Amino acid sequence: MRASDGLFQVPFPVNEPVQPYAPGSADRARLQAELARQAAEVVEIPCVIGGERHYTGDTVDVTMPADHGHVLARAHLPTPALIQAAMDAAVQAQAGWSDLAWEDRAAVLLRAAELLAGPWRDRLNAATMLGQGKNCHQADIDAACELIDFWRFNVYFGRQMLESQPPANSPGVWNRTDLRPLEGFVFAVTPFNFTSIALNLPTAPALMGNVALWKPSTTQLHSAWVGMQLLEEAGFPAGVINFLPGHGADVGDPVLASPHLAGLHFTGSTPTFQHMWRQIGANIQGYRTYPRIVGETGGKDFILAHASADPEALAVAILRGAFEFQGQKCSAASRLYVPDSLWPQVRDQVVAGMAAMKMGDPRDFSNFIGPVIDQRAFNKHRAFIQHGRDSARLLAGGSTDDRTGWFVQPTLFETDDPHHRLMEEEIFGPVMTTFVYPEGAWDSVLKTVDRTSPYALTGAVFARDRAAIRQAAATLRQAAGNFYINDKPTGAVVGQQPFGGARGSGTNDKAGSTLNLQRWVSPRTIKENLSPPTDWTYPFHR
Repeated sequence: MRASDGLFQVPFPVNEPVQPYAPGSADRARLQAELARQAAEVVEIPCVIGGERHYTGDTVDVTMPADHGHVLARAHLPTPALIQAAMDAAVQAQAGWSDLAWEDRAAVLLRAAELLAGPWRDRLNAATMLGQGKNCHQADIDAACELIDFWRFNVYFGRQMLESQPPANSPGVWNRTDLRPLEGFVFAVTPFNFTSIALNLPTAPALMGNVALWKPSTTQLHSAWVGMQLLEEAGFPAGVINFLPGHGADVGDPVLASPHLAGLHFTGSTPTFQHMWRQIGANIQGYRTYPRIVGETGGKDFILAHASADPEALAVAILRGAFEFQGQKCSAASRLYVPDSLWPQVRDQVVAGMAAMKMGDPRDFSNFIGPVIDQRAFNKHRAFIQHGRDSARLLAGGSTDDRTGWFVQPTLFETDDPHHRLMEEEIFGPVMTTFVYPEGAWDSVLKTVDRTSPYALTGAVFARDRAAIRQAAATLRQAAGNFYINDKPTGAVVGQQPFGGARGSGTNDKAGSTLNLQRWVSPRTIKENLSPPTDWTYPFHR
C-alpha cells in the first residue's frame, strides 16, 4: 500500500560545523557533564539480533585507554547460535526493508542525523573521548560532524543515483534502470579509530535497501553501542542492522562462509582485509551471488616539500597531520621528505610545537595528545621507537608511559636512508620520520616517494612553485587516493574530499560519495516495449 507518490527532493546537505568547546561555553559544560556521567557507570553491551538484546554472560571488559584500570562497559560476546540467528534475522528483514519506498529509508537516516546534531551529540562524543582517547575537537569532528555528514550527503547522493536513467528511448520503447539492493546481507567490519566510519559502514548499504551484520572493533565498543542505540531511536526496523560485538574470527569465519553473504564493507588493517578476501575466494562457489568487496585499509602517508614551500605552513601540517589523535588515522602523515635548504627552520618549528603539546587524559581539555588505543598498540609503538633510537636520529619525543594509560609521546626521527623501516612500514602511532634530500634532487625524490611504500592512501605536497606542484601531481598520481596541495594529508570532508586509496590501501570506493553507494546496488535494466511486433519477419527477406 502506497503512502504517497512523487519524485521527492531531499534536503540539500551542508557540512555540519564543529563545536568550539571554548572555556566557559555552554557546549563545553554539557560535554564535561556527560563525560562525568558516563565515566561513573559500567554499561552492559548486548548483542542485538532481530531487534532483541542478548546478554550471553561471556564478556570482555571495555576500558579507558587513558586509564586502563577504569572499566567503562562489559560487552557480551555472541555465541555461534546467535551469529547464525543474526544472519537469519538479516535475511528475513531484507524483503520488508527493501520494499519500503526509498524516501522512507532516507527519512530514517535523516532523522538519525538530526538526533546526532541535537540530543545525542554529547553522548556519542563523550563515549568516543572516553573509549577511544580522542580530545573534544577530534571527537566532535569524528563522532558528530562527519557522521552527520555521511547520513545527510548519502541521502542526497542516493537521490542523484535514482535520477540517473537511460537518456534515450527508441520509438515505442521505455527503458529504465532499477537500483536493486544486493541479494543477501552486507558484513560491516569496522575500526576503532573513527566512530563515524563505524556507523557509516552498515548504514550506507542500508540506505540502498540492504541489511547488515555489524561487527565493531572490540576497542570501539563503548561508542559503537551508543551509536547502535541511536540507530534504534532513529527508526531502523528490527533485523536491518544486527549488532555483533565479538572477536574477529569468531564472528567472521561463519559469516564469510554463509551463502547469503552479499558484500563486505571493511575498514581496518591490510593483513586482515587480505585474509578475509582469501576466505571469500575460497568460498566463492557457495555464494548465491558474487560478494561485493569494499575495503579501506592501511597507509604510509607522506608529506613532500619542495624548496619553494612555505616553512611555517609545512611545520603546522606536520604537527597536525602526524600527531592529531596520536597518529591513529589511516591518513596520518608518517614519512616526511624535506630539502636540506628548508629543513633546519622546519625542524626547529616542529620540535618547538611538539614540546608545547600537552599529553594526558582527554577529559582535561588542555591536553592535545591522548593515549593510544590499547596495550597492543602501545607495545608496537614502543618497539618502533626503540628501533628508531637504534638506527636513526631521535630529534624529539620518544618517551612512553603505561603506568595509568597507554601514552606514547609524539616522536620525530631523521634518517639518511629513504628506505629505512620507519619510512616504509605502517606504524599507526605518533611517530614521524624524515628524509632530508639535497635541494637539487627533486626529480629523484619524487620517484622515491612513489616507490617506497606498498600503500597509496593519502599524501601532500608543499610548494609555491606551480611547475613543481604540477610535476608532483603527475609523478605521484597513483601514490595517493587523496592528494593534498599545501595542506596536511588528513581531515577529508564528506562531500568535498571523498576518501579512499588504492594499492595496499584498499579498493578506493570513496566513502562519502556516489562511488561508494554504487557498490551496494545491483542494477537491473528494464526494457518495456509499448508496441510489440506481431510479425516475426524482417524486411530484408520479405
